[in-house]
Amino acid sequence: MTPVFWKAPFHILEDAVAECWLLNARHLRNVPGRKTDAADAAWIAELVEYGLVRPSFVPPQPIRELRDLTRYRRAQIDERTREAQRLDKVLQDAGIKLSSVASDVLGKSGRAILDALVAGTTDPVVLAELAKGQLRKKIPALQEALTAFFTGHHAIIIGEILSKLDYLDEAIDRLSTEIDRVIAPFADEVALLDTIPGVDRRMAECLIAEIGVDMTVFGSAERLASWAGRCPGQHESAGKSKGGRTRKGSKWLRIYLHDAARAASRTKNSYLNAQYHRIKARRGPAKARVAVEHSILVAAFHMLDRGEPYHDLGADYFTRRRDPNRHAQRLISQLDALGYDAVITRRTDQPTDTKAA
Repeated sequence: MTPVFWKAPFHILEDAVAECWLLNARHLRNVPGRKTDAADAAWIAELVEYGLVRPSFVPPQPIRELRDLTRYRRAQIDERTREAQRLDKVLQDAGIKLSSVASDVLGKSGRAILDALVAGTTDPVVLAELAKGQLRKKIPALQEALTAFFTGHHAIIIGEILSKLDYLDEAIDRLSTEIDRVIAPFADEVALLDTIPGVDRRMAECLIAEIGVDMTVFGSAERLASWAGRCPGQHESAGKSKGGRTRKGSKWLRIYLHDAARAASRTKNSYLNAQYHRIKARRGPAKARVAVEHSILVAAFHMLDRGEPYHDLGADYFTRRRDPNRHAQRLISQLDALGYDAVITRRTDQPTDTKAA
């Protein structure tokens, strides 16, 4: 079965006496020819009998409920982002350059100006006086940015967009309140994942919704990374490797890990930041981001499995794990190649062996 059609029969059979398995259709390809539902059923039964397939990961009911809520909340957040982009597009169409002056078009000042525009006020001097706080220092620039060709149809469209944004804000708040209630039994796990650089409380809720809290179903961090599609694939034939592309994995988990990796790569003085920039220099930002996603997922597995908080290896981990003498000689050689004479001495307060344990 595809998309969501498997869920209803699975829910019915889940509490039955017999154990219910959900199998990946990619693992069940039948031999070509004689394609019927009866032949497929017999083929699946034979594969299961011989132990050639394994059941797919289906989290328990509380995690499934949490997964539905977090995915729908993410969809509403994405929809709000699209509406905000539509708003700026309409403003640009009217010649209003509010986003060029105000850092947040939907902040208090921006919202007051937009509401006045929808109400029919088009005088740039009057609109600029609605600015609050630090934005008042930019009133001359605001007056210039608000001098535009704003007509009635612009007001109608912006009014509808603002109404939709208000509704989405309320919907996201309601969903977050319900998620707080559903995830309450997993508060300890959320607190653990919240210690990972790049992972905040909301991201921790999403990770738990996708992988659950029981890591015994995966067995190892490597199997979890493989299931999520956040590690290189393996395709070897006749002793030759034919590419190591990552498998597809869960779309939602990939989105969450992508956001977490981006935030972690910007977290200064952290191992994940150092890892990202080290790989980016050699293999590019895309591969570096996937490597950070893999590290976050592996860390999450061990933290949930052991019940321990995140332990950062430090931004200097990749320097410490090398032989300091050889590293120093390498740097001296580089200076010599650039035409410099360098003489170095070891500080007395520096330990003789700084290699990582």
